[in-house]
Amino acid sequence: MENALLIGLSRQVALARELDVIANNMANVGTNGFKARSARFNEFLMPVAKADAFKPADRPLSYVIDKGTPLDLSQGAMELTGNPLDVALKGDNYLVVQTPNGERYTRAGSLNIDRQGRLVTQTGLPVLGDGGPIAFGSSEHSMRIAADGTVSSDQGTRGKLRQVRFADPRALASEGSNLFSSTTPPQPAGIEARLEPGAIERSNVKAVVELTRLMEVQRNYQSVANMMSKSDELRSRAISRLADQQA
Repeated sequence: MENALLIGLSRQVALARELDVIANNMANVGTNGFKARSARFNEFLMPVAKADAFKPADRPLSYVIDKGTPLDLSQGAMELTGNPLDVALKGDNYLVVQTPNGERYTRAGSLNIDRQGRLVTQTGLPVLGDGGPIAFGSSEHSMRIAADGTVSSDQGTRGKLRQVRFADPRALASEGSNLFSSTTPPQPAGIEARLEPGAIERSNVKAVVELTRLMEVQRNYQSVANMMSKSDELRSRAISRLADQQA
């Protein structure tokens, strides 16, 4: 019966982890360029050590272990905004952002110009071009971004957005604020990397799907809780009967 409780506990921990993933997805339904995650789990068989001398032989017990939360890399819907500093990324390319912790990567293409004249993200982080941060003078106007990433104003070209890609983008780690980090260096996105000027890529979270998953997780959690409660009740009855017979 203790095995049943431990197996149930491993399942509840997994369901709690999945609930966290769903909650994060739901919280970012309206976040530009956000990529949803899903929870994955593996079966873990016990016991590792076997005692063949005992009859009957040990039975394998199936526990649940966390396998990871891979990214859903499907393209989000394109929304036209008409803002010349908005760009929607097409394909598997990412923009490069300068942070206090080094370079990070994002697909959120809603850009602004800060008080220092730098091209920045919605959170104020400088967006990097091929030659570093992109900046404008105080007298410049009509800033815009072309489909190939070229950034210009009424006074000429000011740089080109640096775009990168990854051999295994599912290994990217989320760092909050719609930023990703990678333990492996990125590759240049190449000339095929294109942008959609005057548009943004919406979150690829499917709200209806996430709500369905949420209800399913809640039902499964309650089912496991009921099973564990009954197992605990059976153990209490067994101990009580054993105590009565010994008396």
